[in-house]
Amino acid sequence: MVESLNTKVEMVIDGTSYMGLGDYGKIMVGDKAFEFYNDRDSNKFIQIPWEDVDLVIASVMFKGKVIPRYALQTTRNGTYKFSSRHPKAVLRAIRNHVDADHIVRSLTFFQVMRRNLKALFTRRPRSRKQKQQ
Repeated sequence: MVESLNTKVEMVIDGTSYMGLGDYGKIMVGDKAFEFYNDRDSNKFIQIPWEDVDLVIASVMFKGKVIPRYALQTTRNGTYKFSSRHPKAVLRAIRNHVDADHIVRSLTFFQVMRRNLKALFTRRPRSRKQKQQ
């Protein structure tokens, strides 16, 4: 069995991890880490200490009325995406351990499209090899 990193648990809620296919399980927010434990397979778990969390990215829709999913970006291992039944409560619990300026909104669909189109049509400076030819 897996041993928890937390000594005190603040919140336990049903959630989904989006590592590969969606895995259902329990999300645990505690004093030392953010943890996810799979319901079916006890070997599938995610433990992220608060020291490793760089950003918390929330996907916000309808001016903050709906938060379908959120992600924890770590300093070492990339981004972990989750959703839960009550995401606002989970984000409030996370806010106790992560600075408020490290909790950000994700880009909207149109912001991503605008960024990609801008990058596609802006001129890039030529490299030295292309100038010599």
